Amino acid sequence: MAKDDKDKNYKVIAENRRARYDYAIEDDLECGIMLEGSEVKSLRQGGANVAESYAEVKDGELWLVNGYIAPYSQAKTFGHEERRRRKLLVSRKEMSRLWNATAREGYTIVPLVMYFNHRGMVKLKIGVGKGKKNHDKREASAKRDWQRQKSRLMKDHG
Repeated sequence: MAKDDKDKNYKVIAENRRARYDYAIEDDLECGIMLEGSEVKSLRQGGANVAESYAEVKDGELWLVNGYIAPYSQAKTFGHEERRRRKLLVSRKEMSRLWNATAREGYTIVPLVMYFNHRGMVKLKIGVGKGKKNHDKREASAKRDWQRQKSRLMKDHG
């Protein structure tokens, strides 16, 4: 199978660009998400936002809270609620690891990217990390600026 055939269905739906700025992400995990038909059709049109959402472990299940999926205009009577809680699908082993990280160690589960995988299934990549303080954010910003300046200098004099 050619590489083009394998990746033709891969498409990023929504990305949380601020996640790596606001959180020190230590680990990430791909998980499935339970959706209704109108939600999938809306995602195919690209109407989603995971920037202000988070994931939580509740009653032994993982849930995406405050994730936005735009309403699908053709679904009149069988539409979906835009910001409903959606169940995330992970293995039991991963679930216990996530529960330990959030309950005992004070980590946060942050959605990073929602996308269609190569099979056309909707997946959500979540990250486990701690929130950064303001001085950490400034330090990361200064480091990024220095890297950019350094590469510019190397390009000019190289």
